[in-house]
Formats: sequence, structure tokens, C-alpha cells
Amino acid sequence: MTYLLGIDVGTTGSKAVLIDADGVVRASATTEYPMYTPRPLWAEQNPADWWSATVASIRRVLGEGDVAPQVAGVGLTGQMHGLVLLDAAGEVLRPCIMWNDQRTASQCAAITAQLGAETVLRLTGNPVLPGFTAPKIVWVRENEPEVYARIARVLLPKDYVRYRLTGGFFSEVSDASGTSLFDVGNRRWSDEMLQALEIPREWLPEVTESPVASAQVSAEAARETGLLAGTPVVGGGGDQAAQAVGTGIVAEGVVSATLGTSGVVFAASETYRMEPQGLLHAFCHAVPGQWHLMGVMLSAAGSFRWYRDTLGDAERAIAAETGRDAYDVLTEAAAGVAPGCEGLIFLPYLTGERTPYPDPNARGVFFGLTLRHSKAHLTRAVLEGVAYGLLDSLELMRALGLAIEQVRVSGGGARSALWRQILADVFNTPIVTVNVTEGAAYGAALLAGVGAGVYPTVAAACERAIRLTGETQPGPAAAIYADYYPRYRALYPALKGEFAALAQVVSKYI
Repeated sequence: MTYLLGIDVGTTGSKAVLIDADGVVRASATTEYPMYTPRPLWAEQNPADWWSATVASIRRVLGEGDVAPQVAGVGLTGQMHGLVLLDAAGEVLRPCIMWNDQRTASQCAAITAQLGAETVLRLTGNPVLPGFTAPKIVWVRENEPEVYARIARVLLPKDYVRYRLTGGFFSEVSDASGTSLFDVGNRRWSDEMLQALEIPREWLPEVTESPVASAQVSAEAARETGLLAGTPVVGGGGDQAAQAVGTGIVAEGVVSATLGTSGVVFAASETYRMEPQGLLHAFCHAVPGQWHLMGVMLSAAGSFRWYRDTLGDAERAIAAETGRDAYDVLTEAAAGVAPGCEGLIFLPYLTGERTPYPDPNARGVFFGLTLRHSKAHLTRAVLEGVAYGLLDSLELMRALGLAIEQVRVSGGGARSALWRQILADVFNTPIVTVNVTEGAAYGAALLAGVGAGVYPTVAAACERAIRLTGETQPGPAAAIYADYYPRYRALYPALKGEFAALAQVVSKYI
């Protein structure tokens, strides 16, 4: 039997998923590791922790049987944007500065001022953001010159694990797109950005397309992991691109919406499209010759979790007594409320927002409360508000000429039938679910299959492995939500100034 191995170097742990050629998951294991916050708004991890966790997860999925000889290929995915610095001997110089680290706001502003916002968008397809890699390199140069002087290699998190697995220095187009150093339109490093920021080209790894087998498991890594030396290792993908492959988002017209703590709307594009103001991420897709557009809202299912934890004591008590899920108790009551909640609208900006409003000062709001509104109205308003927020990204994509025929929904929030119906009605687009629940690691395994010759193309891999499991069609409420959505859209512009003023007041007392 032929097996494929996907490895996801995530924020909380390293996950290994072993699948067969039909896409059936044969084993899955995750090994966790810590994140460190040495200062407020900083986030770091030790790359050695990633490697030891990856070794442990691989050994667990390989088990005791004679599986390793049947592993045709390995695919890598993981958290994007992190900065891993190596010296000339290949040793890590400092902890990785992670994607969620916020220390580089001044560097982002300086880079944008130096080059101009329009030039940055032209060269990289995206604004320079604190999470991205390039401003982190500049931060090290300005704040840790002794470290900067010893840099020989710059790697992204999954590509450090590739280095430990193969000894090679490679990346691939989807992950490189999130560095602010990559020419996304032409799928190569941007010489103009590198020259402007005085970052040597030789520090950066060779970049391939995502399904390309760029290296092989080394003899040393084989001894540690139990894999066979010489097993092909493909480029893989950044976590969102690999997640998209794992849910079949590999053709234009099919979009994914992930209802996790944050919300991600991801669309494949057959041509390079860039949102004129950089409100959507424009990256290379893990599918050769394709790109993707992505919108991110910071509190999607996270808004519902906050609501349950803060206002759902009664429902949690019922759940404890009956064995039901507290979310189900809440949504059962919300299902009895008419769409639109009789004018109650929730802004889901509990941790600021990214798309389409990159504003850390934005805050959550219940707007339109009256004496008629009950707790069930509040619950439904949270679900509808998140749906409106995701629609913001869909509307930006439609404005760029993308025809959206189907939305594939995943994440914890997708388990709610009510929420799926609300999404179908708010989007006025069919919502479907798929059989895959292993996320980005599954997509990485499919990419490994393409690189190893098990599948001829990424699309063929998805067709063989991924099946639709449910569909929700828009109903009569779509017309109601079409009336309410403009009222939702009007609220942020009306409140933007007050959000900023409130942040100044709060900073005086906290």
C-alpha cells in the first residue's frame, strides 16, 4: 500500500497525518510545544521544539509496523511569516519571531514610507504588516546587531523543519508570498525589495512550486524519524494554502470559509489579482500557475466562544446536566428568532479587525437593542454579525471579478446547522461541507502525492480524496439579509473615530 505523510508545524504543535492513496486517514498525531511572550505583544518559539515535536509525531503515525518503506512522499505546511535565523554552521541564532508578534509596527511604517504604499503593493501584492517576515529582519538589524552580523540563512518555520529533515534550504511560493520580499505576480524573490531593504539574496532559500519534490530525507533524519533515507520531500504550502488544498479549493469559483477562532475566506484565482488598497492578501497558491486571495477576520467563532463563556452560564449548566453542547443549547433558542433579529446587529471586532478594516482599535458592538430583544436575539445577532464580517471579504473578491459559485465551510463553527443556514442566506450562495477534518496537514499530504507521482495534478489529488458531505441552499431570508447588510457596513465608518478616541481614554487608565 502507498502512504503519504503530511506535517503541519503549527502554532501550538506539530501534527503528522498519514493517508493512503485514496485519501483515507490511516494515522494522525500531534505533539505540542510552548510559545513564549518575553514582552507584551511579543511571541516567540524555539525551532528546536518544532523539530523534536515533529520527530515524535512522525514516529507515532509510523507506529510499529513496516510502514516507512511504503511512504512515497512527505509534504510540509505550517504557520507562516515566522523569522528563523541561522548562522554559517546552520545553528539557530535566536528564537523564532512568530506570525502573531506585534513588535515591528515602526519598521512596517518606515518600510512603507521609504518605498511608498503603492510601490510595496506593486512589488509584493500586499502591504507590509507586523506579522510578515521582512520587518522582523529589519527589527533584528536595528535592535540585535550582534545577531544580525552572524546571519547566513533566513528560513520560514516549516522550511526550518525541512532543513532538519533533508539538509536542504528550500521554500515554496505560497509561504514565500507572506514575507514582503516576494514578487507574488512573477512567483520569485523581489530583487527590488531586497535591494531597498539591504537584505542579501543569498540568505534566502531556493523557491519552488508547492508540489515539487525539492529534497529528500537525509540519513541522519531517517535515523531520528524512522522514515527511509531518500524519501521525497515536496515544497508543501503555507498553512492557509495547504488547508485550501485539503478542502478542494483548487479551481476558480469555489471558495472556503473557515469558522475557527478567526475567520478566513480563501479563493483560488487563475490570474494574479490584487486588491487596489491591499485589503485582501494576494498570495501564490499551492497549485502551480494559480494565485489566491484571502480575507481574515480576527474574531469569528471566537466571538461565539466569548459569548458562551461570558453570557452562557445557564446554557453551560444545562449542557452539564444533559450531556449536550452549550453551543447547541444557545443555537436552539436562536433558531426561533426571525432573521435580522428585529434590527439587532453585532459588530464582531472583539480583538480589532483585519479585513476589510485593518484597525487594532475596532471593538465589538451590539447595535439596535430594544426592550423586545431577548437573549436568543443576542445569540443570533452574534452568528449573523460574523456572517456579515465574512461577507465583507467575499464582496471584495467579487469586486475583483471572481465569480463565487460555492463556499466550502469548515472549522468548529461549521458544525452548527443554524450557522450554516445563516451563512448561505447572508452570502446568497450554497454552503457545502466536505469529508476532510485534518486541515492543512492533509493538504500537505496530497501535495506530497503529486510530487511523488501518485497523482498527476493537485486537482486530481483533490478529486480522488475529497467528497462533499452536505449542502445548504440559500432560503427566503437571503432577501432580508440583503437589506440588513448595508446597515452593518455603515456602522464601522460611523464609529471609526470613536474607536480610536476610546482607545486613547482606555490607555490612560490601564
